Amino acid sequence: MIDKQQATGAVVLIAMILAITAIIILADRNKSGEVERAVISHHAVELSKPDSLFAFDPNTVSYEQLLALGFDKHTAVSFLKYRARGKVFEIAEEVALCYGVTDSMFAALRPYITIGEQYRPKPRQSYPVDSTKQLRRKQWEAKRAQRERFPFEPFRIDTVGIAYLQSIGFTYRQAEGVINYREDGVEGIRCMAELADCWAVTPQMADSLARYVIFPEPKPYGGKVEINSADSATLVKLRGIGPKTAAAIVMYRKLLGGYVSIEQISELRCVTSENFALFSKEICCDSCVFSKIDINFAPASELELHPYMTRKAINRIIQLRKSKGGWKSFEEIVNDDIFTKEQAASLAPYLHFGTIPLDFFENK
Repeated sequence: MIDKQQATGAVVLIAMILAITAIIILADRNKSGEVERAVISHHAVELSKPDSLFAFDPNTVSYEQLLALGFDKHTAVSFLKYRARGKVFEIAEEVALCYGVTDSMFAALRPYITIGEQYRPKPRQSYPVDSTKQLRRKQWEAKRAQRERFPFEPFRIDTVGIAYLQSIGFTYRQAEGVINYREDGVEGIRCMAELADCWAVTPQMADSLARYVIFPEPKPYGGKVEINSADSATLVKLRGIGPKTAAAIVMYRKLLGGYVSIEQISELRCVTSENFALFSKEICCDSCVFSKIDINFAPASELELHPYMTRKAINRIIQLRKSKGGWKSFEEIVNDDIFTKEQAASLAPYLHFGTIPLDFFENK
């Protein structure tokens, strides 16, 4: 049991402990307040000196100048390290972000901070942007003005040049596109529909040009190249035919006596199936213009030139022709074992059976 005297002593002891604790807390608060006031007072005293503040650029200020401005050593070193890592001060307010720079310091330094011209942010250059409608309007007005200087007049599409097309409103690229499109065709541009198909001609342009374009006269064979009369210069204009292939086609035509069908061109080694597919739709064959060989009296030298003739067949023709006097039909030639039915069918367009003069063999 605790008596009355012991309880009184305990209360007195607790009261003394609480009093001592309160005294210690108040003493710490007074001490920290004095330190803070001392720091602020220090900067205020340093920065308030009229001769210690001067205009400076934070991008070029030195360590000594920072000390002269009132920075302590640690803050000055931190400032320079911040700048060394690539920091560029574009506006004065960025100085307040540096470590150790208090609001009061920045307030005192702000009037003296000067950012050099080379460090200030560059103003963005703005360009006037026309809307699509305005841009088209300007282009239309420019073309109209150009057309007023060069009014439309009839012109031949197969001979017109880039300069003239530019003068009536085409751009250089469009004019070049029309010329290339014309040259790529076998017979150029033959009608308004073909001209309108060109990528460089807009529907508006086609409508404007329709009354002024003169197209070349249509050629026979429906615009296709006739292979029995075309020269090498004409053949090389076709897709898939180069100079060497064109020369081979002309030479083979001469040896045959002319082409009976366009498929005979594919017999040439230099003509691939892919190339033949490219130009086969652009050619035709007039079978009335090739020459024939009279098998009953043509000399061996003439027979040897034909690509479908074999040496065995020629020897047998010469031998039997002397003994029997000639033939009147292909059935006789096949029956005499000179040609097979397939060979006779290939040669049939190139052979005919003429009348043999009585003195033909005597003069040989």
